[in-house]
Amino acid sequence: MKVQSYLAFNGNCQEALSFYGELFNAKIENKTTYEDKKIDVPSSYRKKLQHAELRGKGVGFMAYDAAPDTPINSGNQVHMSVDFNDKHEAESVFNDLSKNGITHTGFGEKEWGFYGRCTDEFGINWMVNAKK
Repeated sequence: MKVQSYLAFNGNCQEALSFYGELFNAKIENKTTYEDKKIDVPSSYRKKLQHAELRGKGVGFMAYDAAPDTPINSGNQVHMSVDFNDKHEAESVFNDLSKNGITHTGFGEKEWGFYGRCTDEFGINWMVNAKK
C-alpha cells in the first residue's frame, strides 16, 4: 500500500509542477492529458493534465487539472491518494473511508484500474486506486 497527496489545479498544473520541479530538483513523470479521454471537457481543456507525478529525492506527489465543472477551493485542492495491488482490499478501505462521509465517485472500474473518490467523516478527501 502507498499513501500520498494529490493536488488539484484550475488549469495551471503544468506550470505549478514545472515551478515545484525546479524548486525541489524533481522531474515530472507519468503525464496524461485529457486529449484522448472519453471525458466531457471543452476542447480548450484537452491539453490540460488529467494526471502527473512529481518525483525526486525526498519529493513525491501527484497532481492534475480538475475538470472545469469541478470548482476548486482551499478545501478540495489536496486529496490523499491510496494505491493498492488488490482490488478487494482497496474496495474495503474505500467503503470504510466513505461510510460516514460523502461518496463523490463510487468505487468501480476505470481505464487505468479500479477507483473511488470520497470525503471521510473528518472532511479529508480520498482517492482510492487498485490495479486491474
